Amino acid sequence: MSHTIVIFGASGDLTSRKLVPALFRLFSRGRLPESTRIVGVSRSPYEHSEWRKSLRETTEKFVGKSFSAEAWDSFAPNIYYQAGDIKDADSFQSLAKFLDEIEEGKSTGRVYYLSTMPQLYEEAIQQLGAAGLACDKTGPRRVIIEKPFGTDLKTAQRLNESIHHVFREDQIYRIDHYLGKETVQNIFALRFANSIFEPLWNRNYIDHVQITVAEEVVIGRRAGYYDNSGILRDMFQNHILQLMMITAMEPPAKFDAALVRDEKVKVLHSVRKMTGGDFAAQTVRGQYAGYLQEEGVPANSQTETFAALKLYCDNWRWQGVPFFLRSGKGMSCRTTQIVIQFKNVPHQLFGGSKSKTKLGNRLVIQVQPAEGIQLHFETKVADAGMKTRTNHLDFNFQDSIGGEEMPDAYQRLLLDAVQGDASLFARGDEVELAWSIIDPIIEAWRSPAAPPLHTYPTGLWGPEECSQWLFDQKREWFDVCPVI
Repeated sequence: MSHTIVIFGASGDLTSRKLVPALFRLFSRGRLPESTRIVGVSRSPYEHSEWRKSLRETTEKFVGKSFSAEAWDSFAPNIYYQAGDIKDADSFQSLAKFLDEIEEGKSTGRVYYLSTMPQLYEEAIQQLGAAGLACDKTGPRRVIIEKPFGTDLKTAQRLNESIHHVFREDQIYRIDHYLGKETVQNIFALRFANSIFEPLWNRNYIDHVQITVAEEVVIGRRAGYYDNSGILRDMFQNHILQLMMITAMEPPAKFDAALVRDEKVKVLHSVRKMTGGDFAAQTVRGQYAGYLQEEGVPANSQTETFAALKLYCDNWRWQGVPFFLRSGKGMSCRTTQIVIQFKNVPHQLFGGSKSKTKLGNRLVIQVQPAEGIQLHFETKVADAGMKTRTNHLDFNFQDSIGGEEMPDAYQRLLLDAVQGDASLFARGDEVELAWSIIDPIIEAWRSPAAPPLHTYPTGLWGPEECSQWLFDQKREWFDVCPVI
């Protein structure tokens, strides 16, 4: 069956920077199904040839050395452009007619990608339904929706309800590009394809879990969006909770989209709700020095650019094991990593009672940018009695693929959507449960009883108070920038 990918908001940055380069790479590698067409839709007037020429320039720029002019000449005839306005019903009727023409009446699967402002999601969905473009009698119809999916629980529920009037849940693909990263997918393989990890993956052997998403950059000119969002909406509700779900989930009966997402949702159901003093004792807020001087930021803004949370999953596997989640702007480096901190050995044989307590073994999963896995363990120091030190085994994804280019997250996610595999996409109830965890924290942070907003200098790992907060719990952050 042939396929058509329709990109709404096609004149935007995401299409030229990510989507078309990803589709071109898939085509060049022979992964894109034959007879796959790409139709860009936006208000800007373009002829097909103009659109193809523009995309050739941007694709060559973003693909880099792997760009092939010959491959592009084969790929380009499959690209089309249709001018249209999401607020205009006639535009959707014209689009429906155009799609029928290029598909020549054959059974064709369609993927509608909403690369538009979030405020237009509901209207775009309604227009697709009104024009009959959601009907799947002549082939599957799927819609991909970019984050943010709502700004709180109430708006997420309203958006879900609106979409379900037009598309079934199995047709909806809520995209989070973090889940398309090879290292995130490798967590499934690491846990469920190896007998050496899963027996230890529980409260009996794990002391705690750390998930860090650090960004070196500051907000720059994004104040219009960021000051109304903040770090919890921007990073925690989606990316970080997704990483937590995959880390904590139970093994599904088989690797099937519905069963995988069932297990992820169970993790969110088990997250202990914060009440009363928990919001002060189990969270840390921060704002980098200089945020108030950024263009467009109100002089009295209390918006957080850093947050750390302590969450518990009240279930059989994880009872009593804290999950420490943190993210911030203007930090020491760009990194996304998951640290599984194992418990100390029950009795220290080496070093004597006066030595500092050794940290237990740890497994570090580097999601980006140095995709890989490190296992930290104790070894004897040569010619030094029975002193020990920490060494590590290091697996690097880039090395394992023989110098080939690491696949982009959008390549995997776009291909999965075309093929109808929703394993790496968020389900409606999953999104709402995530908001139900984050909303009370945002509300508490906006109340008179909010914990203090700590200021931190850029180029470090967030507020000093956050390090002290974890130290008071007899633990410490894994503050190591990956070597790329």
